[in-house]
Amino acid sequence: MKLKQAVVVFLLSCFSLSAQQKISVEEIYTGAFRAQGMDELIAMKNTNQYTVLNFDRTSRTMQIDLYDFATLKKVNTLIDTKNFSELANGIDSYVFSKDEKQLLIANNSNPIFRHSFTADYFLYNLETKKLTKVLEQVQEPTFSPDGTKIGFAQNNNLFIYEIASEKVTQVTSDGKKNSIINGITDWVYEEEFAFVRAYDWSADGKKLAYIRFDESEVPEFSMNVFKKDLYPTVETFKYPKAGEKNAVVSLYVYDVTSAASKTINLGNYNDFYIARMKWTNDANVLSAQVLNRHQDNLDLLFIDGTTGNAKVVLNEKDKAYVDVTDNLTFLKDNSFIWTSEKDGYNHIYLYDKTGKLKNQVTKGNWEVTAYYGFDEKNKTVFYQSVENGSIGRDVYRIGLDGKGKVKLSQQIGTNSATFSPNFEYFINTYSSTTQPTAYTLNSSKDGKQMQSIVDNKALAEKLKKYDLPNKEFFELTTEKGHKLNAWMIKPKDFDATKKYPVFMFQYSGPGSQQVANQWLNSNDYWFMMLSQQGYIVACVDGRGTGFKGADFKKCTQKELGKFELEDQIDAAKVIGNYAYVDKTRIGIFGWSYGGFMSSNCLFKGADVFKMAIAVAPVTNWRFYDSIYTERYMQTPQENASGYDDNSPINHVSKLKGNFLLIHGTADDNVHVQNTMQMIEALVQANKQFDWAIYPDKNHGIYGGKTRIQLYNKMTNFIKEKL
Repeated sequence: MKLKQAVVVFLLSCFSLSAQQKISVEEIYTGAFRAQGMDELIAMKNTNQYTVLNFDRTSRTMQIDLYDFATLKKVNTLIDTKNFSELANGIDSYVFSKDEKQLLIANNSNPIFRHSFTADYFLYNLETKKLTKVLEQVQEPTFSPDGTKIGFAQNNNLFIYEIASEKVTQVTSDGKKNSIINGITDWVYEEEFAFVRAYDWSADGKKLAYIRFDESEVPEFSMNVFKKDLYPTVETFKYPKAGEKNAVVSLYVYDVTSAASKTINLGNYNDFYIARMKWTNDANVLSAQVLNRHQDNLDLLFIDGTTGNAKVVLNEKDKAYVDVTDNLTFLKDNSFIWTSEKDGYNHIYLYDKTGKLKNQVTKGNWEVTAYYGFDEKNKTVFYQSVENGSIGRDVYRIGLDGKGKVKLSQQIGTNSATFSPNFEYFINTYSSTTQPTAYTLNSSKDGKQMQSIVDNKALAEKLKKYDLPNKEFFELTTEKGHKLNAWMIKPKDFDATKKYPVFMFQYSGPGSQQVANQWLNSNDYWFMMLSQQGYIVACVDGRGTGFKGADFKKCTQKELGKFELEDQIDAAKVIGNYAYVDKTRIGIFGWSYGGFMSSNCLFKGADVFKMAIAVAPVTNWRFYDSIYTERYMQTPQENASGYDDNSPINHVSKLKGNFLLIHGTADDNVHVQNTMQMIEALVQANKQFDWAIYPDKNHGIYGGKTRIQLYNKMTNFIKEKL
């Protein structure tokens, strides 16, 4: 009898183990675990409604649907591609005119770099239901405020299209590839200041301000493009590396009536950036944010659109660098909201129209992580912050006077908001490591949930059969006393009496965050898969990462990779001393900055790490772009030791463990040159290592079966070497 019971128990336990379905790389990278979202969610400005871009899988058509914020009910389908053969290949994006009676619809998009692309654009009149193709393969078209014109860029020049007459006026004519760009940013501005459209309409539509880039003196970078052709082609573009010449920028105001451009006098500045530029609510006052090359001094200028005279209304200085944001918001009287780290944490400030400080709106030893908007009627500011711990996000409202703060988000995890135009409601996007992304309608008064929109319960149900382990959050204290945010994923059948290998993951770049209480991304599923195969996966955010104050973030200044490396090595030592960890089997992985770090960890921490995988790594800071690198390191001419002491290419002789180096040949961001020179250094140091090159793949290394092959390669390497 006892024997029979034992057999039954054994069979049941076998059954439950087999019921824990194993994750595969193929599933992860064919979208099996993709959460449902709300694509192209746009809150309207004039009505209390929002739009979403929906895709009908049955008919393979797309719709821009209009919903009511108060009820969530669909009010209307603004356009359905099934009714327009011209949109047979879909809608890539769309933008409304100010009066929301016209739509510009992009399709047939062709990417240029990370954010930039050209596309065909259709004008759709929401009243007449007429669709007209107006522009072919142009960049960044934007309606004039009165909706009668469209500004756009093409072939490095700026143009204005008049809707009624279909007349095109050329604003600039000196645009030339790899020489002069008008109204669109160059490569390094796009990548590091994260904007592409470098022109803006004045409030009355009578003027167009634009930035001109003269990149003729900027050194060129060339990449081979292999494809399947007999001869590769060469892609050449301007790329200022650290310490090299940047594009010379200048600012112009074009008068639409007289068709004349005026140069704005910025003669007081030398070797500078125009990091942001936009018109204020005063139709004759343009704002520009001018940053010195070291990026530790920012002037907010107000410029007279008629005379071209500029005055400094606000100055920000920092011993390290000043962060550039999109938070500058002009109120009706041209007073403005601004965010700054000047008290040691990122907070919201209110200034009058002359630049005089009226009030610090938020205060505390925590960071504001997003500014959502200002309700003029109730004098209320809406924002997101890490007030309840740096690994989560909450949504708040507060009076412009800094009083009456109310926490609007209800659940612990990551909350973000899209507010209705009258600020009466918001769509809360919530997730945690155990809750897939959920969208709900909430009241802006008290945060109370009114209705569920998308809950991703189907995904949660689907994942039950995989019986995934939890991400355990904790604070790791190094031997030197540094308290660092961390998470760990243990195998589901974890046994504290066993010894497990540990695979560490990190990014570690300035102001970044990997230890966050939010829903899983594709890397997380891969880590879960590794845990199913007997590995513990851990992640530690060391010094230099974000959301714990300016001092924690900026302590790495002039020494990128020094303290971050120290913290990863020290964290690995702490984890290695856990009773259930085999300290002789610790590996580390990272991509981009994380690849720079994982390389350094294996070389400089040779006695701690057994193996490392570096994907698309910077191997020498001298190879990376000017804006990013100099923000943290100044120039190589000023800080040679900071560059050389922390670049892994100079430490290859210390390699003892197993190293896998991976790069795409069409990486316009971190050039494959980094890996090629690293390979040569390793060869000449007579070191054995593994490497993989992905032809014509950019910094993301994806497309077709690429990610599947890449992650299977990395999985196999871990299983063999760790």
